[in-house]
Order: sequence, then structure tokens, then C-alpha cells
Amino acid sequence: MERNIVIEDLKSLAVMDREVEIVERKGIGHPDSVADGIAESVSEALSRFYVKKYGRILHHNTDETQVVGGQAQPKFGGGLVLEPIYILLVGRATTKVNVNNGEERIPYRTIAIQAARDYLKRNFRNLNVDEDVIIDCKIGQGSQDLRGLYDPSKLLANDTSFGVGFAPMSETEKLTLETEKLINGKLKDKYKEIGEDVKVMGFRQGKTINLTVAEAFVDKYIPDKSHYLNVKDEIKNAILDNARKFTDKDVKVYVNTADNPDTDLFYLTVTGLSFENGDDGSVGRGNRVNGLITPYRPMSMEAAAGKNPVTHVGKLYNILAFRIANEIYESAGNDLKEVHVRIVSQIGRRIDDPHVASIQVIPSEGVNLERYHKEFKEIADRHLASITKLKDEIMEGKVQVF
Repeated sequence: MERNIVIEDLKSLAVMDREVEIVERKGIGHPDSVADGIAESVSEALSRFYVKKYGRILHHNTDETQVVGGQAQPKFGGGLVLEPIYILLVGRATTKVNVNNGEERIPYRTIAIQAARDYLKRNFRNLNVDEDVIIDCKIGQGSQDLRGLYDPSKLLANDTSFGVGFAPMSETEKLTLETEKLINGKLKDKYKEIGEDVKVMGFRQGKTINLTVAEAFVDKYIPDKSHYLNVKDEIKNAILDNARKFTDKDVKVYVNTADNPDTDLFYLTVTGLSFENGDDGSVGRGNRVNGLITPYRPMSMEAAAGKNPVTHVGKLYNILAFRIANEIYESAGNDLKEVHVRIVSQIGRRIDDPHVASIQVIPSEGVNLERYHKEFKEIADRHLASITKLKDEIMEGKVQVF
């Protein structure tokens, strides 16, 4: 198969050479990330059921989950959730199949609701899922034309869409990502006061990186404002210590900048999640598949979470674009500063034969990249040829999609 793979030298400043850079990471407990996580867990659960029962993943897209915030009354020592969080599962799935003895219905709503409930219980330790969350399922049967396109043996794209990736991560991007992972990892294990709703905004100007962190504290573990402020300072210091692993630049850290001890204004929550008190969330409004929001980089606005892992290029091409970009960058070493990859489909076209795979590279000074063009094409070609292998990794939860 002769794929349309185009290599270009990009005449542009690499991100790390620019004066200003901005990057954002929404942690697993941010309302948008909660929506992404639930949508993906529902897709994974449906995929596993379809494979176990029918031998293959059937058509579905569960990428329209909505999180509607409740109402809570946090206070030092422990408050209350007053009104439950409402979660609406929306999308399309195969709801029935024809078998030898007639039509067989699939318990798709039961599967979806249980998957959402399990995801919440598994990830949010201070959320009472049974009492403080309402999960509603409005997933329905997919349209006939899209289901007709969905034949795994034909590998036909069921959307006209594109995927975008880049490499490498800058110091600011990596530090922003790793700061959230630190808080929702080692620090959360150490401090029970820390909730899962974390957002990190990275802003570099010149050689200074600013990290603004929004961290939801769990009220029942905090007796007073003195305790709150002490833990907040310890978190700040831990972030600064961790930053030295990723950059030599000057790093400034700001935690919960809206706090005002004089007026007793603090970021307290009952559950460790801001959606307990009015914050809403939607699939696709948060991180891209590399875990970041990067306005200084090329990005797709596609919501990857919840899309089927077999033929939906809005998911597959975004994952693949980052893999191609990273391998190209690693293959050329110091000869490259930056790689951009964009892959576009046509509905009904084979997913392993995109309309175009565009590879743009920013070379290091004095480097002629023509000698790499064949190698870069071979890398992209190999990833596209093996695109069907992605579905198993995705179904098993081994691929990050937000």
C-alpha cells in the first residue's frame, strides 16, 4: 500500500526557543477529566462484553458524558453534601444483535452504569458514590449508516476527522504534567487532606517557570485554618523539590491563590472534588491524549475518551500521531528540535490508509533533514500499518486518552 505521507521542514521557532509558553493539566478529579474517565471506562466495559459474548468489539461511541455539579457545605472538621452530583451517560452503542434463534438484546445500560460507578469508587476515595451521585444512562442505538460502516474486517473510518501529535515535551510541559502526577500520587498517599481535583497551570517567561496549582482539600481531615496553611506550605515545598528533577530554570509555585485567611476563604471540599458544589464537566474539554492542554502547540479539539477503539479515527489518529512524533524525534536525536504530526481521514476510507499523514519538523541549526525523509516515512508507514493493534491496548486500559 502506497500511503500519502508528506514530510516538510517547518520554518518556525520551537516552543522552547520562544519567550512565553503556557500549558495546562487537569487532574483526574477535575470535572472534565471525570467525564473523560467515565466515558472511557464505559467504552472499555462495553468492548470487553462484546468480545466475550460475540468475539469482537461492536459499534459504540460513549463520548458525550456530562457531569452536573451538586451542592455541598464544607467546613473545617467535616461538612455535608447537600445535593447529589448528577452524571448523564450519553452516546450510541450496539443494543441488540441477530442470532440464530432470533434477536438478542444486550444489557448495555446496566453495563454502562456499573462501569461508571466502579470508576468513581476506584478513583475517588472520599466520594460516597452510593449516596451522593446519581447516574443516568441515555445511551441509545447508533445510526444505521454508521453501523453499516462499522465492519472490523474492512477497517473503514466511521468519521472524517484528524489526529494531531508533537514531540518532544518541553520542560514546562513535562513539569506541569509531573506536578499533577506528584500531587495525585505520592503526596496524596502521604497527606489524606489532599483531594483528587487538581489543576496545574504552567507559564514560562524566559527562564522562569510559574506553576499555579488549584488543589481541593478534604475538610474532615483539617481541623482549622492553621492546619490547612501548614499542609499547603508542605505541598508547595514538595512541588519545588520535585521540580529540580525536570528543570534547572527558576520555578515559582503558587497554591490555591484565591485563599484569603483574613476572610476565612479556603479551597475546602467534602469529597476532594469541586463537582460537589456546582462545577460541571464534559468529555473533550480537558486534556488531549498526551495528558495536557497545549495552546502553543498544534492540537486537535477531538474528544478521544469514549470513542470506539476499532475504527474511530478521532481516537486512533490522535494516539498514533503522538507515537509517530515521539519515534521520529528519538530517531534523529539532536538533529531535531520539534516534530508535528497530523493525520486526516475520510469517512468510509480504510483507517490504515489516511487521506494524508503530514509530518512537519523543525531542524536544529545547520541540519539538512533530507537524509531523514525516507526514515521518517518508514516510521509513519509502520505505525499506520499496525494501527489495528491499538484496539486491544485501549480496551485493556493501557493507553492514556486524557
